[in-house]
Amino acid sequence: MKVFVTDANEKHALAAIRALGREKATVHAGANTHCALSFFSRHCSRRVVYPDPVTQEMNFVQFLIRYAESEKIDVLLPISYYPNLIVSKYKHIISKYTHVCIADYGQMLTAADKRKTVLFAESLGIKVPKVYDSIDEIDNYPVVIKPTKGSGAVSYVNSPEGLRGLDFKNMLIQEYVPGSGYGFYGLFQHGTPKAIFMHKRRREFPVTGGASSAAESYYDEHLKEQGIQLLSALQWHGVAMVEMKRDKRDEQYKLMEINPKFWGSLDLAIQAGVNFPYLTARMAVYGDVDPVMEYDRNVKFCWPFPSDLLHMLAQPKSISQFFVDLFDPKMKTNVCFNDFLPNLYLIGMTPFVIASRVLKGRLYFPHGKPDFPHGSFGSSRS
Repeated sequence: MKVFVTDANEKHALAAIRALGREKATVHAGANTHCALSFFSRHCSRRVVYPDPVTQEMNFVQFLIRYAESEKIDVLLPISYYPNLIVSKYKHIISKYTHVCIADYGQMLTAADKRKTVLFAESLGIKVPKVYDSIDEIDNYPVVIKPTKGSGAVSYVNSPEGLRGLDFKNMLIQEYVPGSGYGFYGLFQHGTPKAIFMHKRRREFPVTGGASSAAESYYDEHLKEQGIQLLSALQWHGVAMVEMKRDKRDEQYKLMEINPKFWGSLDLAIQAGVNFPYLTARMAVYGDVDPVMEYDRNVKFCWPFPSDLLHMLAQPKSISQFFVDLFDPKMKTNVCFNDFLPNLYLIGMTPFVIASRVLKGRLYFPHGKPDFPHGSFGSSRS
């Protein structure tokens, strides 16, 4: 099987490439930069630079079609947000040249737009953070201001004064939910779950809420039910993550967003026995896979360079826990000694990432610090 993986500069693309390579797939990787993380992997058979999907959508689509046709690619596996959005949008054309396993565009737009996601979840009875339609409606602080689409540009605001000068165009204003982050992950076949996994965050960066720097496999029947309910009602096809927080105030799960793509902590699911990239590729080609509904519930995973190191620098009190984890036999990392060049690349770039964040003042609280009585940090997505 020949698979083309996009976004080779992302850590979860590396996870996908390694997982596919171990299954003897021939992996071609692409990115919009010449120096992409996964290009250094021994599992990467071909490396190619493509047009930026964010600024050159049609050029990106044309590249995918030409490359799939000329290289006889069996499966196209988009990794990050914009390639998934674009491949879904042009699936009817791209699928003439290669196999894809991805949701229809209407479903993708519901999942990719946080406001639409909130409304859809509420219609199913799934709890969500309170949404304010205007700043005049805000009756409690802190609040979270985040883009309705994509990621980044998140702000925590603790008072009316903090709202001054902020641009609310295409933004969602929600209450801040204190508590820990959880995720339900699934591969679905037109609304039917074919593979599932759940995790709990141990550490994240930024420390006020961001991608996992350490996480562990997890199981909760209620989380599973809500994840399946949401994605089944969407008639989802392909992979997705349902991101939740367990609210400290009432111990209820609250939906943060649907991540309509592969997720940053993909390594953990693979380590726990759910090879989502390979399963997705097989479903794309054969239309179905044998269900994988069980996994190792005792796996811990961290991404030391640069994520967990950044977390420790931003929150020094976590250093002792890091070293406890280091000697925990259940703790695994993405450091792979038989595929070490990508890790060497990450180690080499880490000092520059740290220096850049320090100089820009984005090491400790880049989104602002939510002033919540319980002192709880949470997901950057709410």
